Amino acid sequence: MKRYSEFLKTILWLGLVLPWIGLAAGPTDNALGLHSDGPAWGFYPATKPDPSLPRVLLVGDSVMNGYRADVSRLLAGKANVDIWATGLHLAHEQLIPDLVKVLQQGPYDVIHFNIGLHDWPEGRIPPGQYEPLLRRYVATYMSNAPSAKLIWASSTPVRVKGGISLDPKINPVILRQNEIAACVVKAHGIPINDLYTLGADNLALARGDQFHWTPEGAHLMAEQVVRHIATAMEIQSATKPKH
Repeated sequence: MKRYSEFLKTILWLGLVLPWIGLAAGPTDNALGLHSDGPAWGFYPATKPDPSLPRVLLVGDSVMNGYRADVSRLLAGKANVDIWATGLHLAHEQLIPDLVKVLQQGPYDVIHFNIGLHDWPEGRIPPGQYEPLLRRYVATYMSNAPSAKLIWASSTPVRVKGGISLDPKINPVILRQNEIAACVVKAHGIPINDLYTLGADNLALARGDQFHWTPEGAHLMAEQVVRHIATAMEIQSATKPKH
């Protein structure tokens, strides 16, 4: 189990770091004191932000890293996009403090978030604690970014290594976590971006490492992410008080 965990950590790290070769963490990352645990994790503020545009925050893991560039490109001229790529899981003691530090870089108009793929390994989340930990996580967004429109993205399917069929051990855990998370966010009226179904319908676009996606698959996700963000920005614009 230990050897497999180390292998998984390496795969996840490579899946995130390769697209970022040549880039350092955002200039505020060290100043924020984030627990990035590697050169690819960190806070990446929008480049050349336009103060007249809405502000969007993407929060996620290495799957988010696969689609974040396309999201930024598709929203160019429409929104400033900040990114927080994090490998922290729900039970990690630094997750909430780091999240608060990132949210303090707002205010944000829209926040699209998910970090679920880091929660599945057995023993990482104490038994019976996934839901209360998730509730605390969501509450942190709501209390520290009260004016932002939140969007929760479901975790994507996990395949068998080297194939496109669903992993019989890991994927059921992802499904259970998605079901719990959907109930939690629905209770707060937070819309759901169902990336799980999108991935399940396009398993041929999966990489062979179980967790990540080809550029084509990531682009499909980016398009769906942008549609949700665009809808949220329209709602924000319509509800902002006129001066």
